[in-house]
Amino acid sequence: MPVPLDRFLRYDELTAELARLVGEHPTLATLESIGRSHEGRDIWLVTITDAATGAHDTKPAMWVDANIHATELTGSVAALNLVDRLLTDTGPTMARARATRTFYVVPRLNPDGAELAMADSPRYLRSSTRPWPWRDGHRPAGFHEHDIDGDGRILSLRVPDPDGAWKPHADEPRLMAPRRPDDGPDDGPFFRMFGEGTIDHHDGFTVPTPRPAEGLDLNRNYPAGWGTGITGAGDFPTSEPEIAAAVRAMTARPNICGFNAYHTYGGVLLRPSSTKADGALPALDVWTWKELGARLTETSGYKVHSVYEDFTWDKESTMSGASDDWAYEHLGVYGWTTEFWDVIAHVTDHRASTDVWYTGPSVDDELAVLRWADERYPGRYYVDWRPFEHPQLGPVEIGGWDFLHVWGNPPTDLLAAEIAPHADFAVFQALAAPELAVRHLSAERLGDDTWRVRAGLANVGWLPTHVTQWAAKHSIVLPLVAELSGAIVLDGPARRELGQLAGRAGFRVNGGDHHDGTPERVSVAWVVRAPVGTEITVEGRHPRAGTDRAPLTLA
Repeated sequence: MPVPLDRFLRYDELTAELARLVGEHPTLATLESIGRSHEGRDIWLVTITDAATGAHDTKPAMWVDANIHATELTGSVAALNLVDRLLTDTGPTMARARATRTFYVVPRLNPDGAELAMADSPRYLRSSTRPWPWRDGHRPAGFHEHDIDGDGRILSLRVPDPDGAWKPHADEPRLMAPRRPDDGPDDGPFFRMFGEGTIDHHDGFTVPTPRPAEGLDLNRNYPAGWGTGITGAGDFPTSEPEIAAAVRAMTARPNICGFNAYHTYGGVLLRPSSTKADGALPALDVWTWKELGARLTETSGYKVHSVYEDFTWDKESTMSGASDDWAYEHLGVYGWTTEFWDVIAHVTDHRASTDVWYTGPSVDDELAVLRWADERYPGRYYVDWRPFEHPQLGPVEIGGWDFLHVWGNPPTDLLAAEIAPHADFAVFQALAAPELAVRHLSAERLGDDTWRVRAGLANVGWLPTHVTQWAAKHSIVLPLVAELSGAIVLDGPARRELGQLAGRAGFRVNGGDHHDGTPERVSVAWVVRAPVGTEITVEGRHPRAGTDRAPLTLA
C-alpha cells in the first residue's frame, strides 16, 4: 500500500501509517514513544537500520525531526516519505545505508499544534498549545487569528480605512498593494488589513496585535543561546515536554552524527549559527556545511544559507534557542533546518528574497503567484473578496490567500515532487558520517605462549570521528577505544584509548599537494599470553563511528 504523500495526515492517521510501515518491516524498523506532548499525545520515533548487520546503537546515525511549528505540515510528509524510502527502496545506496547506518526519524515533534492547524475550524499558532506566558490561558486584549466563518480556512480581512496602508493593485484589484509614501486622500480607496479573526475587548478605535494566549515557540526552547529576551522561549531551556523529550532522546544516542529539522517555508537549507557570524566558527566546519549542502542544491535548487549571515534581519536581535544550533553546539554535529517550499521559485525564474519572512513578497512576485493560482487552482487558494459582517469591526470584506496551503506549504498535488530529493539528502549526509573498521590484525610469536598482537583501525568515512571541529575544540566526543579479548594481556590494559581519527574530508584541505598520509588510521599493539590455536578478538568502538571487530587465531 503506498504511503499517502498527497495530503496532510491528522495524528491518528499518521500514527496508524507509522505502525503499518514498521509492522511490515520488523527486521528494519521499530516504533517507540520518546515522550508525550502537552496534551498527552505520544511523540513517535522510528528507528531504522538492518538488524542483521548490528544493533542501531553500534552504527553512525542521522536524526531527522519535523513539524515543530504547528502549521509547517510539509515536514511531516517529508519525514514519512523518508521512512518509507528507507524501508522499501531496494536500490544499492539505500541497502548500504540500512546496513551501515541508523536513522532516527520523528515525523511530528509537535502533535498538538499540528492538530489545531488541521482542525475542522483551524487556528494558527506558532507552536505549542500550552498557555504561556499566562498559565491561566489569559488572552490579552486585541486581535486573535482563527477561522471565523466556518469554511475551514484562515483567510484575510480588509477594512475600508482612509488611513490604511494598502490599496487595490492597479492591474489586479483583488490583490492588495502597499500604499505609496506620496499617496494622498484621493489616490485610494485604502484599506487596513487583518488576518481572519476576532478582537477581544475592542475599544472601537485601536486593534492591538498581541501574541496568542499560547505564545510559546518550541524552537526557541532548546538550550542553545536560550534567553528570556527571546520571544516564546518558555520558562527555562527544555521546559516544554516536546523539547525535553527530543533532547533526552538525542543525548541518549551518542551515535548521532548529523541532524536535520524539517520546517517551512522558503525553499532553503539553513545552517548555524543563528547567533554568530561565520568568522566566529571554525573555518573547516563552515567549509564542510557548504560541501554537504551543495548536494541538495544540485538536486533541488535549495541554496545553503547561514541563519545569522543571511536570514537575520536585525543582527542585534538573533533567533537563538533553535534545534540546529543546539545540535551543533551541544552535540557537535552538523545541524540543518530545511525550509520546504518557495512558491515564488516555483512560479517565477527566481527565488524568494532572504528577507521574505520580514518584508513579505514583492508586489510583482505576489501578482505572479496569484495568476498562477488562478490558472491552476481557480477559486481554491485565492478567494475573491466578499462582504462579511464582523462581530467587532462591522461591515468588512473577507477573502484573499489561503496562506497555509499555498505560501506556507505546497498545494497537496505538489507535495510529493517537492519533498522527493530530501530523502536522498538525508541518506547522503548519513553516508558521509565516520565509519570505523578494523583493517589489519596480526600476531608475532615472541616465545612459548607469548605474542605481540598488532591491530590497525581506520575511519573509512568522509567525516572525522569527532564530526565537527567545534566538537573537537570543546571535547564533546569520547575517544576511539580498541579492546583485545581471549588472551591475557601482559603489557597494560586490554582496553586502549586511541583518540580521534581524521576522515577523507580532511584530505581536501591539506594544502592541495595531494600528500595524504594516513591521519585516518591508527595502530595499536598488545603483548599477550595464550597457547597456540587460541582465537582472540580485537574490537574497535567509537560512539559516533560505530563498532567493528575482527578475530584472529594465534598460530
